[in-house]
Amino acid sequence: MKYPKEYLDEIKTRLKVSNVVSKTVNLKKRGKEFIGLSPFKNEKTPSFTINDEKGFYHCFSTGEHGNIFDFIMKTQNLKFGEAVKTLANLAGMRPYTFSKIDEEREKSWQEYSSLFSKYVDHYHNNLIKNKNLNFVREYLKNRNISLGEIEKFKIGFVENNSNFLESIIKIYSKKKILETGLFYFDENKKKFIEKFKNRIIFPINNITAKPIALGGRIIQESSFQAKYINSPETPHFRKGSILYNLDKARILSSSVENIFLVEGYMDVIGLNRNGIENVVANLGTSLTDKQIKILNQFFDNIIICFDGDESGYKAALRAAENSIIELKPDKNISFLFLENNDDPDSFVNKKGKEFFLEFAKKNTIPIHKFLFNHYKNQSKKDPSSLAIFEKKLRSISNSIKDEFIKKYILEYFLDKISELTPNINNKFRNFKPKKIKSLEYTKKIISKTESLTSIELKEYSLLFLVINYLDLFQENFYIIEDVKLLTKENKIIFDSLVNKLKENTKFSLEDMSLDNQIIEKILKFAPIKNILLKKDENSSRILELFDEIKRDLKNHELELRIEELESKFSKDLSETTFDEIRKLKKLQKIN
Repeated sequence: MKYPKEYLDEIKTRLKVSNVVSKTVNLKKRGKEFIGLSPFKNEKTPSFTINDEKGFYHCFSTGEHGNIFDFIMKTQNLKFGEAVKTLANLAGMRPYTFSKIDEEREKSWQEYSSLFSKYVDHYHNNLIKNKNLNFVREYLKNRNISLGEIEKFKIGFVENNSNFLESIIKIYSKKKILETGLFYFDENKKKFIEKFKNRIIFPINNITAKPIALGGRIIQESSFQAKYINSPETPHFRKGSILYNLDKARILSSSVENIFLVEGYMDVIGLNRNGIENVVANLGTSLTDKQIKILNQFFDNIIICFDGDESGYKAALRAAENSIIELKPDKNISFLFLENNDDPDSFVNKKGKEFFLEFAKKNTIPIHKFLFNHYKNQSKKDPSSLAIFEKKLRSISNSIKDEFIKKYILEYFLDKISELTPNINNKFRNFKPKKIKSLEYTKKIISKTESLTSIELKEYSLLFLVINYLDLFQENFYIIEDVKLLTKENKIIFDSLVNKLKENTKFSLEDMSLDNQIIEKILKFAPIKNILLKKDENSSRILELFDEIKRDLKNHELELRIEELESKFSKDLSETTFDEIRKLKKLQKIN
């Protein structure tokens, strides 16, 4: 059985040839192309080229030529089906299994796509050719939308008394017509009603340029009609996974690093009119992490530029909180706020392309700085407000998937907070860990306890400190909340203690339902107890001891990750993997 063309096209669309090839070939940028040593022949002078725009590779020394499927098959000795599965997984797509469900889904998509395309073509052609629609064309002209732009974006207009339904009612079932979201059925009148009647329609395409949804705008302002409406969600359209104009903008990803993300269709068209084509819109809904993830496949720098009014600012804030989760070391997300409550369309029309780009270059603000500044401005300088402020920023940084970005964003937040509170808890917040010679003694203790691993014993020591100095760690909660324990039973105890300390209320160990047997083991075998001279040990010293153990555990975690990556690198020789190993080893030295 053959894979559906649409499925294969989407894989090719989502994956740049250079991204696939770079996992095995070291590539260098040369103009619009990439060049590297041939994977098919030993050579000293690079003859292997990649063209992302055309979607192929070519080896001048061997004559090998093809797309991403060809490359994977030839370099990994895979059959076509295996190559498709490998690349679909890399593209973040569901596997196609030729099951009955897949076949039904494909049939449903073909009918949906066919009907939708007919609908878009009909009303687009009607807008261009129908003399009765001069008033619509005049409206668009007044909005600076030319005939060329109508054609480029395939804009249409749905007449009130259209004959389109008659042309499809015998071809498609009632169920399929309703599934598109283009019509709804009026039970009282017993007939189909067009959802977008008397509206200008903006086709929303999937990544392979097939229309799958619509945005609709009324011409005459109305108190009982929404200015803009979008298609409802369907089996083939999910608002949070689609971006308007991405099908066109992605083609530019080989020549530009930036993508502008705006709110509406008119902003996209306005920027395009002024020569800025690397722009998409999020359909007027809250920006999702999925949409950021999709943009990250094509662009390194996402610049979010919403309307310059209060609602635009609120939308930007929601976008920042939703999208920071996908922040990565090699990807940037920043925000651009326009002057005088302008939207991108009106701003670029007044100022022009060069001014807009220069303004963007000088005024973009990274996502973490935007979030910090916002919440700083919302808080007062009293301890309660600052505590809420810090808690919010910690929550934001903890939502980030990438562990290294998470670490550095949190460090940035805490450094900036410490600048606001130079006299609060400065003694402990800025202490510099010292090498505790007496901890060397613990190694001797560890060697005597053969039934327990060194990691278990270090975890016992860490837990021992928390159990015996609850008040101190509640006061300095920041030092324990990012600690990870590897041993299951120890992790349960530690997480319970952390959750209780987080409540910031007075409590004792007896108030908690903890496993007494494990607590006894901790108190009996924790090596740290052998170097603590007294119960009221200096607080700073306790924190130093805790920090040293914490760093040992972190280094162990890094070591395990490095071993894992080194094993991976020996197989794929990926530059990305090597870079990550190098970063981890650098981090190990810091710790």
